[in-house]
Amino acid sequence: MSEMSFTKPLLKGDRVERARLYKAPGESMFGFQIACKTISDGISASKLAKEAGAQFLDINCGCPIHEATRRGMGSAMLRKPRALAKMVAGIAAESELPVTVKIRLGENDKKINVDTVVEFLERAGAAAVTVHGRTAEQRYKKAADWDRVGDVARSHSVPIIGNGDILTHYEAHARLAESGCTAVMAGRGALIKPWIFKEFKEGREWLLNTQERVGVYRLLVSYMKEHFGDDERGRRKAWYFFPWHFDFLTRYRPLPEALYGAQSREHPLILTRQDLTDPRVGETPEGLSWAERLLRCEHPEAHGAMADALWEAVSDADALAALERIGSERVVCWEEEVRAGGRDGDASRGGGLGVGSGGEKADREGIKRGRDRGGEELERG
Repeated sequence: MSEMSFTKPLLKGDRVERARLYKAPGESMFGFQIACKTISDGISASKLAKEAGAQFLDINCGCPIHEATRRGMGSAMLRKPRALAKMVAGIAAESELPVTVKIRLGENDKKINVDTVVEFLERAGAAAVTVHGRTAEQRYKKAADWDRVGDVARSHSVPIIGNGDILTHYEAHARLAESGCTAVMAGRGALIKPWIFKEFKEGREWLLNTQERVGVYRLLVSYMKEHFGDDERGRRKAWYFFPWHFDFLTRYRPLPEALYGAQSREHPLILTRQDLTDPRVGETPEGLSWAERLLRCEHPEAHGAMADALWEAVSDADALAALERIGSERVVCWEEEVRAGGRDGDASRGGGLGVGSGGEKADREGIKRGRDRGGEELERG
């Protein structure tokens, strides 16, 4: 796995995991995360992951969205720890890859069963367990409970990977040191700033300017063209994902540790509302280029326009010029529409650094939009 990844890699600490899930310091690991509810599906996925070069298989039993839970997958599996453990044991017994499991604290505040679930998963043969510090019902509405995550890490011998509200390398290092976890996982934070892994590895900030971020986003385009194909059919498939990525990428703001380190210990930065500009880092609306304002625009139409421009561009400079032109023509109107529509924060995708209606309705509508962009060929696989 590359340091700049659009998946969910692990930010490694110094403690050693079980032998089946070990990597030397400085090396990268590549794994597949799946959702399933049967042993046979998990074994089949493990074989495919192995063929694709994966080094571990992660089963997501923490996802709270309706499209997962209504099928009995994701966080719905936390309701029956014994059944979950039976499935994991069956998959782990047949898988050539180490099997890890991602969970939440429980279904809701009255049904927190994380210790029971972790104990069962350890007995089932899980190589590691990722604990997201919220319940399924909380989704992303409250700050992750890292005190509880730390308690779990100290109470079990299976490696515990902490997860929740990590947006910067200094938050990742602090959570790792304070919780006693073997590693920490970045999810939404990696979607907002995919270079968080480079920052963590090097122990320094990487405050990218407009042109540098355009280069990163075009790297994602190149991966999509390689995977789906650089033709109309490939574009339709990529559009299931690509415009959606900008719902996260537009939330990026420079957050230097000297200014935000202390604040991050009081409240997660990913849940903190950020305006268009930040006077603390010397920004003014007049000082932003049109391209930069566009890259920060929360309007869905802006996301589609940026995706179009980056897909068609033949170079970073070409992409930057296209974004500058689109921004000068349309971004003011889009910004006004966003302001008129309210700024309540999308609980389904991480609160402060985004806008939207939140909840299961947003989940279903987001998936429908993806299908509309992707077309029938994507739905057929």
